[in-house]
Amino acid sequence: MAHQVDGRKLGRPTDHRLALFRNQVTDLLRYERIVTTEAKAKEVRGLAERMITLAKRGDLASRRRALAFIYDKKVVRKLFDELGPRYASRPGGYTRITKVGRRQGDGAHLVLLELV
Repeated sequence: MAHQVDGRKLGRPTDHRLALFRNQVTDLLRYERIVTTEAKAKEVRGLAERMITLAKRGDLASRRRALAFIYDKKVVRKLFDELGPRYASRPGGYTRITKVGRRQGDGAHLVLLELV
């Protein structure tokens, strides 16, 4: 019985899956929108929102936690200098998922994951 089992495995080993999530969160924060599959977007959404919440807090410990997860220091700087203040008055829900269609090769559902 799979009660309270959280998250998707996406057919990848743990380290590959976590690296994928870190890359996608980094790209989402850098470009403010990415096109990916629906399953990946639903997993990445929570991680990205957690990073924005850290940026809203803005203290040194939060910055270090963000740097431990996000690969690029420039993206962390953007997160804390631009995105954190932008969402300061918003109590959550910083991302939006919009369905785009299906991928030509395998028919996977594609979505646009963007910052609101």
